[in-house]
Amino acid sequence: MFFDTHCHIDFAELGDPQMTIQQAMDAEVHRLLLPATTQKSWANVTSIVSRFPSVYGALGLHPYFLSPDMAMTSSLSQLDDALKQRSRRIVAVGECGLDAMIDIDFQQQVTVFTEHIRLAQHYHLPLVIHSRKTHHHILSLLKNAQFDEGGVVHGFTGSEQQARQLIERGLKIGVGGSITYSRAQKTRRTIASLPLESLVLETDAPDMPIAGFQGKSNHPERLPLIFQCLLELRSETPDELKSQLWHNSCDVFQLPDTAR
Repeated sequence: MFFDTHCHIDFAELGDPQMTIQQAMDAEVHRLLLPATTQKSWANVTSIVSRFPSVYGALGLHPYFLSPDMAMTSSLSQLDDALKQRSRRIVAVGECGLDAMIDIDFQQQVTVFTEHIRLAQHYHLPLVIHSRKTHHHILSLLKNAQFDEGGVVHGFTGSEQQARQLIERGLKIGVGGSITYSRAQKTRRTIASLPLESLVLETDAPDMPIAGFQGKSNHPERLPLIFQCLLELRSETPDELKSQLWHNSCDVFQLPDTAR
């Protein structure tokens, strides 16, 4: 079985979540993690995970959707309330993090992400982390907070050194569609060299289209194609790889490992 540890099946591009989930199940993707991106999406994420047993959720504020005029104190206070009242199917804090490639005040991003770290620590939940060109900042903030609840750095495309530093902080590395592109040599070499116990699979659907599907919305049902590409980069057998990836995914989100 496969676990898509990062997909936005609440986005309109994917249409009816029930159909998306069924198509994923038909492709042996038996679990999905749905991270919220905005405060407005929390209710929908909570509703979806309550309706579909194969889907789990995370609540947070994505740096891309922050704005100069947002009431940060109020939004973060409401995030605290939402996490306090969460159902058992909300298993992480996120999507949250830092992004040096967007026109959002960086100090505002740091302030918001720091509060996500505090809340995750307080509620003993892992983080779902977005990071573009900010791995050193992410590491510094996690170290300063002595964060030890784990999580996933999703869509990782950094260096092997950065990946190993993140792994040392107890984080998993999200392996997505980037490895399906032959030109992504640095990322492919990094993912090939990391401990298998540190990896999880993801699609980031409807984003991060895989090779051969450029310009089209991504879907959780394509996770096995990412797995096949990972298999080409690794030395493990298909069964070893599939089993360990499932275990890693269940472990980081503190879910029962029903495949074993």
